[in-house]
Amino acid sequence: MKNVIIGVLAIVAMCNTGCNKETVDSEQTIKDYIAANNLSAERTDDGLYYIITKDGVGVNPDISSTVTVHYKGYLLNGNIFDSSYDRGKTSTFPLTGVIEGWQLGIPLLKQGGAGTLIIPAELAYGSNPPSGSIIGKNEVLAFDIELFEVQ
Repeated sequence: MKNVIIGVLAIVAMCNTGCNKETVDSEQTIKDYIAANNLSAERTDDGLYYIITKDGVGVNPDISSTVTVHYKGYLLNGNIFDSSYDRGKTSTFPLTGVIEGWQLGIPLLKQGGAGTLIIPAELAYGSNPPSGSIIGKNEVLAFDIELFEVQ
């Protein structure tokens, strides 16, 4: 019981005046996923969780960068909603044109590196998922990403 109270207090403490139900739900969903899959993830102050799976040796991108990546985007139940691997071709994006979770997470990687981003709903699509997608409202998303080039 003490651990539950401490956990709730930690979530409440993380939630400043902008905290909402989706933030709390995403946080617990992510923590449960990490525990169930025995992952060792870091958390940013913004609530993004990440795992560096391969250290890069190049530069870190910033918000003004355009990046070339291979990626797989999936729901926490494992259902893939997008994959450059499946298309057999890397993808190039300006970081200003992607979801906030990528804007915060990709700069944590160095060119040549790889990692996994576990993105809370409020840093992904929130209550406005792409139409025709398997992504639901307020869905936590995960991405396995390889960073090939930073421009």
